[in-house]
Amino acid sequence: MSDSEPYKAPAPRFAAASLIAVIFINMLGFGIIVPLLPFYAKSFNAQPWQIGAIFGAYSVGAFFGEPFWGRLSDKYGRKPLLISTITGNCLCYLALAFAPNIWVAFAIRLVGGLAAGNGAVVQGYIADVTPPEKRARQMSYQGAAWNVGLIIGPAVGGFFAHTGMGPAGFRIPLFIASGLAALCVLAITLVIKESRVREQNISHRPSRWKAVGEVVQHPVIGRMMLLTFLVGFAFTGIESQFGLWSQARFGWGPRDIAVCFAFTGATAFFFQTMVTGRMSERYGEGTMLAVGMSITALAAALQVVSANGAMTIALMCMTAAGQSVAFPNVGAIISRTADPHRQGQILGLNNATGALARVVGPICAGLMVPVIRDGPFILGALVVAPAILLALSATRRATARPEPYHAT
Repeated sequence: MSDSEPYKAPAPRFAAASLIAVIFINMLGFGIIVPLLPFYAKSFNAQPWQIGAIFGAYSVGAFFGEPFWGRLSDKYGRKPLLISTITGNCLCYLALAFAPNIWVAFAIRLVGGLAAGNGAVVQGYIADVTPPEKRARQMSYQGAAWNVGLIIGPAVGGFFAHTGMGPAGFRIPLFIASGLAALCVLAITLVIKESRVREQNISHRPSRWKAVGEVVQHPVIGRMMLLTFLVGFAFTGIESQFGLWSQARFGWGPRDIAVCFAFTGATAFFFQTMVTGRMSERYGEGTMLAVGMSITALAAALQVVSANGAMTIALMCMTAAGQSVAFPNVGAIISRTADPHRQGQILGLNNATGALARVVGPICAGLMVPVIRDGPFILGALVVAPAILLALSATRRATARPEPYHAT
């Protein structure tokens, strides 16, 4: 095998589709928990900044986990890393059900984020078994599986949560999420085939911090990482405060928020399965990335003047459409540009950038809400505008077809 070829095992037919179907089970569990987190934190009498912190703790863990698991999966294969990380996530859901206070819950979310920071492993698997020109389509299908989880998950969580019982009222949804993660581990063990041959020699790879310096200077990957940070900062801030914002503005509770997430998840699913892949293959990944960012910025700005719940849901669906058009192309552009030997590490560094944004975004949003109730939406629209310019720049670079990134 030549040095320029990735270390891959023969890919079975429908390998990417099989993994996406299995990962959906785990995403369903995640979807159960996320809309409930503000109410779960509030059951401990948490302040707005503490709610932001418990959202951010998960992303702190993911910041360290993403490049670490991605790099290990380059060496040892994707399957064992998926099994170990999802097992850790399963145990953290279970522990969260019995957290005695907000600080223990914060610590569990931190460890859970570390365990769940395996997005680069999933994306690396897809890149291993999918031709470059089809990766945006497959990664959009991964996003579709995520959003189906957000359709079904919040409905399940909202139905079984009992906010009047304090922290104990959230145990059944957490048990369900833990059980789904355990089922996901079993399915990966029995169904998913490894996509890579174990690589014995990784001496040519730089350390994590040296790799960061290299990719930041890369004309395509560096722009993608900055775009990931800006958009992640903006929209995780909105997500972390949306439950309490909608409660204050329209009197919504968990079930109302579940309905909103169901509509947005259905919109995202439609765009990711029927629109994104086809449009990216026709017009180019960079162009569709810029279009998606423009749509999301406009939706965030308009949310400030939302007059009722129906308009809010419509604008959240518009946001979902923009995100669905944009983000599968980020992973596709990076995987096309990165060294095939190091796709897990490079995708992990990009995902870690997003995780860092998800730490800072919710905290900033939590600090803004007491001063400006609509602050997270205003900030989101302002921050995403530079990301549109980065996407347009990436269009020019992608059109120029730069040489794949290799370590020096």
